[in-house]
Amino acid sequence: MSREKSYPVVLSIAGSDSSGGAGIQADLKTFSALGVYGATAITAITAQNTIGVHSQFALPAQMVYDQIVAVIDDLNPSFVKIGMLSNVEIVDAVAAALARYSLSVVLDPVIVSSSGHRLLSVEAQEVVKQRLLPMSVLVTPNLPEMRALTGMSLDKFETQELAARSLMDYGVGSVLLKGGHREGEEKRDILFAKDDTQMLATSFISKTINTRNTHGTGCTLSAAIAAFMARGFTLTEAIAEAKNYITDAIRNGADVEIGHGIGPVNHAFNPQKMLVL
Repeated sequence: MSREKSYPVVLSIAGSDSSGGAGIQADLKTFSALGVYGATAITAITAQNTIGVHSQFALPAQMVYDQIVAVIDDLNPSFVKIGMLSNVEIVDAVAAALARYSLSVVLDPVIVSSSGHRLLSVEAQEVVKQRLLPMSVLVTPNLPEMRALTGMSLDKFETQELAARSLMDYGVGSVLLKGGHREGEEKRDILFAKDDTQMLATSFISKTINTRNTHGTGCTLSAAIAAFMARGFTLTEAIAEAKNYITDAIRNGADVEIGHGIGPVNHAFNPQKMLVL
């Protein structure tokens, strides 16, 4: 039997969400909905639901390392999405494993859950900047994450650009500052990227949707960006497509009740066929 065909493969390195709305579960739903094959390396197990995170258990760092190597050696993913990392040991293990390969990485710096539960230690934040930013093509912080990573005020565009520059100084290719936490009629995400020595800023705008069902939106957006890039889109194109996807996923799940708190988006509102290359 011929084995010339293949699927685009994306590896998600992230934590497990027992309620299925965020983390590994959201990533796999997103990959499937967008027609790419998803593989995983689980970093931590959380006991959580739509109301909040009850507890978490970080896996041994060696187990995280072994999962990554096992997947990459066999499945040969073209892109990696990184989410929850929990502690310094896991950050080091992820960096050491990925250093063995040449892969494009989308880093979602998951620091605190939407319910306020810390998912990344303060010590690990600095290690993420030192070891994972240099190997990432894109980092996707929301406003609280950007403040945590840079210690800067983000009340003006000029300070947002300075904060993006400070992350790029570690070697990351581009910064997508997500604006989902802002109030108002629009949600604006800003992509900061360098063209030679010039900083370019590109905005992605969507209308605010009146719903509390936004659990896992950050995980879903970064997974969607990685999926679209694996399908052959450029970074800017992938962000635009991913922004459309998450907006539609929120809209199509806006009036659905799952749980008693912050519900999930509708990942499968329009699933695509698996792409065969």
